[in-house]
Amino acid sequence: MLELKTITKKYDDKYALQDISLTLSEGIYGILGPNGAGKSTLMNIITENLQADGGQVLWDGKSIQEWGAEYRAILGYAPQQQGLYDTFTGRRFLSYMGALKEISKNRIKSEIEESAAYVNLLEKLDRPIGTYSGGMKQRLLIAQAMMGRPKLIVLDEPTAGLDPKERVSIREKIKELAEGKIILMATHVVSDIQSIAKEIIILQSGQIAAKDSVEALCSQFGEAKDLEAVYMAIFGEEASYV
Repeated sequence: MLELKTITKKYDDKYALQDISLTLSEGIYGILGPNGAGKSTLMNIITENLQADGGQVLWDGKSIQEWGAEYRAILGYAPQQQGLYDTFTGRRFLSYMGALKEISKNRIKSEIEESAAYVNLLEKLDRPIGTYSGGMKQRLLIAQAMMGRPKLIVLDEPTAGLDPKERVSIREKIKELAEGKIILMATHVVSDIQSIAKEIIILQSGQIAAKDSVEALCSQFGEAKDLEAVYMAIFGEEASYV
């Protein structure tokens, strides 16, 4: 179980997040909101890439700082930014990430090939990352997040740069991964999460504007026909479908 207790983050005099409290169990959670809503800040705090100014993140009732390396061992993270080594091959990058995750030598080859095959990159693994398209780089980041059989997977805009066919494929793969795991998927693309998320968490200006299943949210917002209509009711603008 992942718990967030009154998480607050401030930059100068502006709140990026303000009193965010959530309790999450097994399943897929969509974090939805426009750019600047606080999605990436929240992901970075959950993954310990950023320190909150207030509040706590708990895993199974204990703070993630207390868990230390044990928490990082159960965590898979695909960031939005593609800070990859262009001279590395895909295989070398996954091997490097596997070493950081302390995956045993007798498992590393199979882990690399399984994760790469899962995102349709197996045949491209021995090419330099500098020759990859933006979509291929995004799939490589998703592949490394899956390595080590994590119990908590955090995906920040995981389908950015993917064409429509790849989006559908990755979305279905994420759905298949959900059993026995907590998956957090931050996006501003409604179609990425509408059909697969157990619950939707909608952020607005660093606060939770709404949180529930897609069906319940549609009912709450004037019998909205879909999540796009809910989004428009909150933000007064269309969400992205591409």
